[in-house]
Amino acid sequence: MNKRNEISQNNMTRLPSEYIDWISQPIYRFMHIESTAGIVLLVSTLLAVLLANSPLSEEFSRFWQISVGITVGDFVFERSLHKWINDAGMTLFFFLIALELKRELVLGELRSPKLAILSIAAALGGMLVPPLLYLLIQVGESGQHGWGTVMATDTAFVIGCLALLGRSIPSSLRVFMLSMAVVDDIGAIFVVAIGYGDAIDGLAITYALVGFIIIRVMGFLGVRSIVLFSIVGGAIWLVIDMSGIHPTITGVALGLLTPTNKWMSKQHLSILMDTIVSSSPMKQWSGDKIEGETLRTAAAAARETLSPVERLEMLLHPWVGFIVLPLFAFANAGVSLKGANITSSITLAVFLGFVCGKPIGITLFSWIAVQLKIAILPENLNWGMVLGGGMLAGIGFTMALFIAELAYNSGQINAAKLGIFLASIVSALIGCIFLRYFSAREKRKIS
Repeated sequence: MNKRNEISQNNMTRLPSEYIDWISQPIYRFMHIESTAGIVLLVSTLLAVLLANSPLSEEFSRFWQISVGITVGDFVFERSLHKWINDAGMTLFFFLIALELKRELVLGELRSPKLAILSIAAALGGMLVPPLLYLLIQVGESGQHGWGTVMATDTAFVIGCLALLGRSIPSSLRVFMLSMAVVDDIGAIFVVAIGYGDAIDGLAITYALVGFIIIRVMGFLGVRSIVLFSIVGGAIWLVIDMSGIHPTITGVALGLLTPTNKWMSKQHLSILMDTIVSSSPMKQWSGDKIEGETLRTAAAAARETLSPVERLEMLLHPWVGFIVLPLFAFANAGVSLKGANITSSITLAVFLGFVCGKPIGITLFSWIAVQLKIAILPENLNWGMVLGGGMLAGIGFTMALFIAELAYNSGQINAAKLGIFLASIVSALIGCIFLRYFSAREKRKIS
């Protein structure tokens, strides 16, 4: 009898189930497995490569050049599907990246300055050494302008690889890799905005700065509406797009400006919910105006126990992981393998920049920061793990493709994409094998 009451009590703490849950719940669980987004991204990439090398290659290429936009009188605002994905879609990706960084810095494990400096130092090494290695190979060549291609790490694929390694690696490595990848993605997008943008329009920049000030004032006044912030953010994106700076920088700036403070504490919520339940027993609920207002208050209070940063992360993760990034890969990863030259100097420079430059830069700069005593290694993290993480950081897929589309001309892009693919595959393999072997060896030493 007690067991039956216990089961009944547990059911009362859940939402009522419906037939659709038989479909939606497995999908929900699938989408919350860390490696799933990486798998979807990989499938999108393979489809793009297959179509680019099929009889449908010309139609596939032309599809992304379809122009989409709006025309109102003399005002025309349009761009190709490819540009919409790369400019607007990737703005959401960088917004999410900036949200993750701010949460880690303010609420997460990077609140410790010395841990934060370790990730920043590693990211700097990963951003500086690969381009230097690239330029050593490409100096005086036509592809030297593509040095930014080897700067950034693909966060989704790296987290996917770490998820596949499971408990054989410490959680501190995952935090280190995530924060480092976020920092170097943000660094790379600043380079994109400045190094691969057009002529700067000062007036448009001024309008954008006014927009950011409005965002700050809205936060100070306690505005909580995501819709209002989205409208102002969209206007800022438009003026930055007209300024000559790459508009994806908007996502980074807005993410870092998003508040991390909670409007309601858990204790306040608990008191409020107890008051609501005690003053209105369930049997007396009739759905009148006062009770409706009470329910809306309770819903708002429950929602506001999470900070805007946390709420937006939860909202955007599925959209970015399962729509934006796969769509980006589908639109950009279509490299033609016909006549591909694996010995091209651009392919070689990109490959070595990622495979060699990333682990050298990340490990060296991390070691220097620790030796200078401005940073510390987290618990359970040693230099072998840092080196293995640096190998995984050579997976530069998404960001590398993004920068390559801006940096190379039509005659060079295939060579760059081939280097990106080869480097990402090799980095994933050697990184996973090294970390698996090194962690097993460390466990044998301890036992």
